[in-house]
Amino acid sequence: MRWFGFGFNAFAQICDVDKSDEGESCAAAVKVSSPTELSEHVDGNRRWKTSQITASWSRRAALHGDGELRDSCVCVAGFGSDVSSCCGTCVAHSYGCVNVFISETHLTLAFPHKIETWDLQKKEETPSWSMDLEAQSDCFAGLTLPLVPGGYIQSNPPFYRPLSAHMGAKRLALGAEHAVLLTASGAVYTWGLGSHGQLGHGGLTPEEKPKPVEALWGMIMGSVSAGGWHSVCVSDGGDLYVWGWNESGQLGLPSQSLRKASQKKEDCSKQTGASSPEDPQEEGKQEDVFISIQAFPALVDVTPLCEIRTVSCGSRHTAAATSEYGQLGHQTFSSSDEPQRVEFFAAEQIYVVDVVCGNWNTFVAINEEIDLRIENKHRLEHLEI
Repeated sequence: MRWFGFGFNAFAQICDVDKSDEGESCAAAVKVSSPTELSEHVDGNRRWKTSQITASWSRRAALHGDGELRDSCVCVAGFGSDVSSCCGTCVAHSYGCVNVFISETHLTLAFPHKIETWDLQKKEETPSWSMDLEAQSDCFAGLTLPLVPGGYIQSNPPFYRPLSAHMGAKRLALGAEHAVLLTASGAVYTWGLGSHGQLGHGGLTPEEKPKPVEALWGMIMGSVSAGGWHSVCVSDGGDLYVWGWNESGQLGLPSQSLRKASQKKEDCSKQTGASSPEDPQEEGKQEDVFISIQAFPALVDVTPLCEIRTVSCGSRHTAAATSEYGQLGHQTFSSSDEPQRVEFFAAEQIYVVDVVCGNWNTFVAINEEIDLRIENKHRLEHLEI
């Protein structure tokens, strides 16, 4: 797979120091305005492809490999990393890694027979936490970090938190102060702080233990994600459900703060003489309904109508990939409360297979083989016509 990134890049966590569009240091380019392809890991004469990316506010961790576990490794780009390297600093103790998860302070690596959590702020020779999987390696099959056998890994000590085996956990997403869990049966559970409605239970109170999101009961969900203070999930049918904080329009619902900012710009334009004729029906127009906190799951109307395949949340933004040419949800310097397509991928007819959000940036994976099949199909259709 090939990966692209865009958004916050103050620590060079997206692109190399000499690959900015203006030819200046990418470490100084705080914002990457358009999708920029990430460099592959080079080891001698070998180029290893990136199979997974996970991101925090100032760092990006990438799992590289050539299909063989013994040849895989993890590179960390961003704060504290080697900015002269094409893909960041290679983590010495990561060879053979099969899954990775990064927070702002710790890096968790999963191997076939063990899981380790390392402190990114200290140069230690032993992990801060570890779990031996030899006796329970079968239980780890199908799980992805931060889920581990019997529980999950959180960002700060104590790292390991147990989960009931009866829940049948399949996926887990961690927000700033809450967690969203997807079970094998497609049910959604949440817990943690609920001050911004991010738990989806209809109130703003916290929950110490996993509690089912009753508004979604009976509907089978296929994926979940958690932002700073908002949550999203995708049903098996490709419908997108959102809840929590909507201050920056991250839910795709009308945001009053964004409309006020837009109105302020319009007022400034009018003062400079760039105003447009007033609409005579404007005075009788009903006031718009805005949503700052959505305490229950809401179905998002994505236009044009499409089936959502996967979704990811940043601190205050959301990105989604569809089943067509991989259109995404948000990508602008100006905040938006309406889902917008990233034209770069649609124009190039690039098929997006995965999307991963850091706090303030977005990473997108494309499948070259699918792109080639689509191109060949179009050529065949042209010949038949």
